[in-house]
Parts: sequence; structure tokens; C-alpha cells
Amino acid sequence: MVKIERIANVKNSLGEGPLWDTATRCLYWVDSLSGEIFRLDENAQIETWSLPCMIGSLAVINDRQAIVALQTGFHYFDFASGELTSIIDPEAGRAETRFNDGKTDRAGNFLAGSMGIRIRDRPLGCLYRMGPDLNLEILEDDVIVANGPCFSPDGSIFYFNDGRRRILAYDYDPNGPLRNKRTFFNGADHDTGSDGATVDSEGNLWVALVGSGEIGCISPDGTILERISMPVRLPSSVMFGGSGLDELYVTSISNSGNRTSDEEGAGGLYKISGIGATGIAETRFLLESPG
Repeated sequence: MVKIERIANVKNSLGEGPLWDTATRCLYWVDSLSGEIFRLDENAQIETWSLPCMIGSLAVINDRQAIVALQTGFHYFDFASGELTSIIDPEAGRAETRFNDGKTDRAGNFLAGSMGIRIRDRPLGCLYRMGPDLNLEILEDDVIVANGPCFSPDGSIFYFNDGRRRILAYDYDPNGPLRNKRTFFNGADHDTGSDGATVDSEGNLWVALVGSGEIGCISPDGTILERISMPVRLPSSVMFGGSGLDELYVTSISNSGNRTSDEEGAGGLYKISGIGATGIAETRFLLESPG
């Protein structure tokens, strides 16, 4: 039986980027608009770090460090000291864009995309890939809002929402360009839109259907298998976690700067259990020479 519960006493403006780190059994997520990182441990204790600008996503390097994608580019972040160290800002001087969703691939590269902060009628963003040597490359330059990056179980297919209410699929090589771009799921065909996403061990894609207040499960052939109604209108992203990777964590929105909700539970963190699916352990960023 599916059970949805609100956990952790938080109310995010723009909850995003949930990431379960299996090594520490902690859930990380961010409040993009407020520029905050949250970490929930297995004892239900929350730590919070405030950053000087908006954050899109993060990739854990080790128990002490992460790479964060901020409005000001890619940085190292030290959880112990709270110190930020700049790596590269590929969109320096472009006040109209910021970074949004990101995820590591199965090989440990970090893919993160950018978006127009206010402008949503044309593509201002790009999708980038940072390798273990910190080399940065552009994989896709036709992005309105970068959302929902995730990978098939074997890492050979990359899923990505470019801000056009659709989920794209590409053939993926961690050392090569994206190939065979195609539409995997069109939210407009189902009266919804998609946001953050993850993939389970069977290859099904689980996605926040932000346009309809649901979580969707989509088969590898693009068929929508299940729609779970959420207690809030604006779920934003999903991630499997827990000791058995069989709980689905869901972030949500109260005020994204574009969408708002005054529901009591808006901006809360939720956990869905009993869905009969298990996730895949996310790979940490494989920095060649960690500090």
C-alpha cells in the first residue's frame, strides 16, 4: 500500500535536487531560490548551510566535500567549514541565467544544466559535463530550463527535460557526445509537465509531474504506468533512498519565483513508501585528486 508522509520540519521556497548518498545514509537537497543546502541523516537530524547565491544542484565527492552548481558557476564546497572554492563559471557575466538540476553519471562525471531566471520563451541555458579532471564541456546548447537529468541502469541512456514540457532521451557515452536525441515523454499529451526525475532498478523513470501535482512512473518505452497524487500541487523532484533504496523522497515548491503555492504543505519534504520499486545507488563525483 502506497503511503505518503511529510518528513522533516522544513518549508522550502524551491526545494530541488534530492540526492541519497549511500555511504553516509544521508539525503541531501537544496532550496534553489534561498541558496541553501540541507542534509537529513538516518537519525532524522537536519543540517543546513547557507550560500551567497542561488544553487541548482550538488554532487558529493566524499564525506567532507561536494561540487555545487551555483548561479556563479561550479565550486567546491566543504561541509565542515562551509567554505566555497570556485572552480569555473562558464556563464560569467550573464546575470540572466543560473544553474539548475544536475546529476552524476554512472562513471562519476557531473552533468548540470543552466536556465533563464526570468526569460522562459527562448533557450538561454546549456547542459554541461564536468569530468574527474574538472574539464568542462557543453553537451547541449538548446536549453530553456535544465531539469530531471538521470540515467538508465546501465548508464547507456540519458534522460533530460529541456524546459519544453517534454523528457528527452539520448544515447549516452560518458566519454563522448550525446547522440540520437528523441522525445521520450511529452507532458502535454498527458495534461501535465515534468520536473526532477530518477530511474529505478528496472529502468522505469519516476518523475515529479509538477503540472498536475503527481509523481509519475514511466516505462523504458515511454508508457506512463502509474500516477500518484501528491498532497501538494507543486512537487519538484524525486530520489530513491533509505536503507533498501525503496523509499521515494520528494521535494516541493512554495515559491519558485515563477510558480507559487500557499498550501500548508507547500515547500515540504515528503517520503513515499510501498511503491514496489527500488532505486540505484548514485555514484559520487570521482575527482581525480580530492583535497
